[in-house]
Amino acid sequence: MNVYDFDETIFHPDSSFRFVLYCLRHYTRAVLSIVPVSVFRYAQYLSDGRKDAKPLKEGLFSFLNRIDNVEQVVTEFWNENISGLQQWYLEQKRDDDVIISASPEFLLEPVAEMLGVHLIATKMNPYTGKIIGRNCHDEEKLVRFRKQYPEACVNAFYSDSFSDEPMAAIARAAYLVRDGIPHPWPWK
Repeated sequence: MNVYDFDETIFHPDSSFRFVLYCLRHYTRAVLSIVPVSVFRYAQYLSDGRKDAKPLKEGLFSFLNRIDNVEQVVTEFWNENISGLQQWYLEQKRDDDVIISASPEFLLEPVAEMLGVHLIATKMNPYTGKIIGRNCHDEEKLVRFRKQYPEACVNAFYSDSFSDEPMAAIARAAYLVRDGIPHPWPWK
Protein backbone atom coordinates (compact mmCIF):
# COMPACT_ATOMS: atom_id res chain seq x y z
CA MET A 1 0.00 0.00 0.00
CA ASN A 2 1.14 3.53 -0.81
CA VAL A 3 -0.02 6.53 1.23
CA TYR A 4 -0.28 10.08 -0.08
CA ASP A 5 -0.83 13.47 1.43
CA PHE A 6 -3.28 15.34 -0.82
CA ASP A 7 -2.74 19.11 -0.97
CA GLU A 8 0.41 20.22 -2.79
CA THR A 9 1.33 16.54 -3.11
CA ILE A 10 -1.06 14.86 -5.52
CA PHE A 11 -3.30 17.93 -5.97
CA HIS A 12 -2.17 21.46 -6.75
CA PRO A 13 -2.85 23.85 -5.15
CA ASP A 14 -4.39 23.44 -1.68
CA SER A 15 -7.96 22.10 -2.08
CA SER A 16 -9.37 23.90 0.99
CA PHE A 17 -8.01 27.24 -0.15
CA ARG A 18 -9.23 26.62 -3.69
CA PHE A 19 -12.68 25.60 -2.35
CA VAL A 20 -13.00 28.79 -0.28
CA LEU A 21 -12.06 30.87 -3.35
CA TYR A 22 -14.58 28.93 -5.42
CA CYS A 23 -17.27 29.66 -2.84
CA LEU A 24 -16.21 33.31 -2.67
CA ARG A 25 -16.85 33.54 -6.41
CA HIS A 26 -20.21 31.72 -6.31
CA TYR A 27 -21.46 32.48 -2.75
CA THR A 28 -19.82 35.84 -2.10
CA ARG A 29 -22.04 37.00 0.76
CA ALA A 30 -21.70 33.71 2.63
CA VAL A 31 -17.90 33.78 2.49
CA LEU A 32 -17.53 37.50 3.18
CA SER A 33 -19.70 37.08 6.28
CA ILE A 34 -16.93 35.07 7.98
CA VAL A 35 -14.09 37.54 7.30
CA PRO A 36 -14.19 39.11 10.79
CA VAL A 37 -14.19 35.69 12.49
CA SER A 38 -11.42 34.43 10.21
CA VAL A 39 -9.22 37.48 10.82
CA PHE A 40 -9.69 37.12 14.58
CA ARG A 41 -8.95 33.39 14.53
CA TYR A 42 -5.91 33.92 12.29
CA ALA A 43 -4.52 36.45 14.79
CA GLN A 44 -5.11 33.91 17.58
CA TYR A 45 -3.41 31.22 15.51
CA LEU A 46 -0.33 33.39 14.97
CA SER A 47 -0.07 34.12 18.69
CA ASP A 48 -0.69 30.48 19.75
CA GLY A 49 2.58 28.78 20.59
CA ARG A 50 1.06 25.34 19.95
CA LYS A 51 -0.13 26.31 16.47
CA ASP A 52 -3.48 24.56 16.83
CA ALA A 53 -5.12 25.08 13.44
CA LYS A 54 -8.49 23.65 14.47
CA PRO A 55 -10.09 27.00 15.51
CA LEU A 56 -8.62 28.69 12.43
CA LYS A 57 -10.01 26.02 10.11
CA GLU A 58 -13.41 26.05 11.82
CA GLY A 59 -13.59 29.83 11.41
CA LEU A 60 -12.62 29.61 7.76
CA PHE A 61 -15.30 27.01 7.00
CA SER A 62 -18.01 28.60 9.16
CA PHE A 63 -19.59 30.07 6.01
CA LEU A 64 -20.91 26.60 5.19
CA ASN A 65 -23.95 27.21 7.40
CA ARG A 66 -25.01 29.87 4.88
CA ILE A 67 -24.96 27.57 1.84
CA ASP A 68 -27.74 25.20 0.85
CA ASN A 69 -26.84 21.79 -0.59
CA VAL A 70 -23.15 21.71 0.25
CA GLU A 71 -22.80 18.30 -1.44
CA GLN A 72 -23.86 19.82 -4.77
CA VAL A 73 -21.45 22.72 -4.30
CA VAL A 74 -18.59 20.26 -3.65
CA THR A 75 -19.50 18.28 -6.80
CA GLU A 76 -19.53 21.46 -8.88
CA PHE A 77 -16.21 22.50 -7.32
CA TRP A 78 -14.57 19.23 -8.35
CA ASN A 79 -16.06 19.42 -11.85
CA GLU A 80 -14.16 22.68 -12.21
CA ASN A 81 -10.97 21.75 -10.34
CA ILE A 82 -10.24 18.06 -11.02
CA SER A 83 -7.47 19.07 -13.41
CA GLY A 84 -5.36 19.93 -10.34
CA LEU A 85 -4.58 16.24 -9.85
CA GLN A 86 -0.91 15.62 -10.62
CA GLN A 87 -0.14 13.50 -13.67
CA TRP A 88 2.71 11.65 -11.96
CA TYR A 89 0.21 10.38 -9.38
CA LEU A 90 -2.42 9.38 -11.93
CA GLU A 91 0.22 7.32 -13.76
CA GLN A 92 1.14 5.29 -10.65
CA LYS A 93 -2.21 5.19 -8.81
CA ARG A 94 -3.24 1.83 -7.36
CA ASP A 95 -6.56 0.67 -5.93
CA ASP A 96 -5.08 0.15 -2.46
CA ASP A 97 -3.72 3.72 -2.22
CA VAL A 98 -4.65 5.76 0.85
CA ILE A 99 -5.01 9.52 0.79
CA ILE A 100 -4.40 11.06 4.21
CA SER A 101 -5.10 14.75 4.57
CA ALA A 102 -5.82 17.61 6.94
CA SER A 103 -8.42 18.87 4.46
CA PRO A 104 -12.08 18.20 5.29
CA GLU A 105 -13.30 14.70 4.57
CA PHE A 106 -16.51 15.97 2.95
CA LEU A 107 -14.41 17.95 0.46
CA LEU A 108 -12.12 15.06 -0.53
CA GLU A 109 -14.65 12.18 -0.55
CA PRO A 110 -15.80 12.80 -4.14
CA VAL A 111 -12.24 12.81 -5.47
CA ALA A 112 -11.28 9.70 -3.50
CA GLU A 113 -14.36 7.91 -4.84
CA MET A 114 -13.57 9.01 -8.37
CA LEU A 115 -10.00 7.71 -8.01
CA GLY A 116 -11.22 4.53 -6.32
CA VAL A 117 -8.85 4.94 -3.35
CA HIS A 118 -9.21 5.04 0.46
CA LEU A 119 -9.43 8.30 2.40
CA ILE A 120 -8.50 9.46 5.88
CA ALA A 121 -9.13 13.18 6.43
CA THR A 122 -10.32 15.75 8.93
CA LYS A 123 -13.89 14.98 9.93
CA MET A 124 -15.87 18.18 9.61
CA ASN A 125 -19.59 18.87 9.69
CA PRO A 126 -20.28 20.12 6.13
CA TYR A 127 -23.16 22.30 7.36
CA THR A 128 -21.39 24.11 10.19
CA GLY A 129 -17.65 23.86 9.52
CA LYS A 130 -17.09 22.38 12.98
CA ILE A 131 -14.34 19.76 13.20
CA ILE A 132 -15.35 16.49 14.80
CA GLY A 133 -12.43 15.23 16.89
CA ARG A 134 -8.93 16.38 15.98
CA ASN A 135 -7.57 18.00 12.86
CA CYS A 136 -5.90 15.24 10.79
CA HIS A 137 -2.44 16.85 10.73
CA ASP A 138 1.10 16.02 11.84
CA GLU A 139 1.21 13.04 14.23
CA GLU A 140 -2.61 12.79 14.15
CA LYS A 141 -2.23 11.39 10.63
CA LEU A 142 -0.24 8.47 12.01
CA VAL A 143 -2.76 7.94 14.85
CA ARG A 144 -5.65 7.81 12.37
CA PHE A 145 -3.76 5.62 9.94
CA ARG A 146 -2.84 3.06 12.62
CA LYS A 147 -6.40 3.05 13.92
CA GLN A 148 -7.77 2.24 10.48
CA TYR A 149 -4.92 0.00 9.30
CA PRO A 150 -3.23 -1.38 12.44
CA GLU A 151 -1.14 -4.03 10.68
CA ALA A 152 -0.58 -2.32 7.31
CA CYS A 153 2.83 -2.05 5.76
CA VAL A 154 3.37 1.24 3.94
CA ASN A 155 5.51 0.68 0.87
CA ALA A 156 5.83 4.37 0.02
CA PHE A 157 4.65 7.65 1.53
CA TYR A 158 4.46 10.94 -0.37
CA SER A 159 4.06 14.44 1.08
CA ASP A 160 5.00 18.05 0.44
CA SER A 161 5.61 18.78 4.14
CA PHE A 162 8.16 17.81 6.76
CA SER A 163 5.29 17.94 9.29
CA ASP A 164 4.33 14.52 7.88
CA GLU A 165 7.56 12.97 9.16
CA PRO A 166 5.67 10.57 11.48
CA MET A 167 4.07 8.95 8.42
CA ALA A 168 7.33 9.04 6.47
CA ALA A 169 9.07 7.24 9.33
CA ILE A 170 6.84 4.14 9.08
CA ALA A 171 7.15 3.79 5.30
CA ARG A 172 9.72 1.60 3.53
CA ALA A 173 10.34 4.55 1.21
CA ALA A 174 9.27 8.18 1.57
CA TYR A 175 9.17 11.01 -0.93
CA LEU A 176 9.06 14.76 -0.49
CA VAL A 177 7.11 16.36 -3.34
CA ARG A 178 8.47 19.70 -4.55
CA ASP A 179 6.98 21.51 -7.54
CA GLY A 180 5.04 18.40 -8.50
CA ILE A 181 8.12 16.15 -8.48
CA PRO A 182 8.70 13.43 -5.85
CA HIS A 183 12.22 13.36 -4.37
CA PRO A 184 13.57 10.84 -1.83
CA TRP A 185 12.80 11.98 1.73
CA PRO A 186 15.96 13.82 2.86
CA TRP A 187 16.72 11.75 5.98
CA LYS A 188 15.05 8.45 5.12
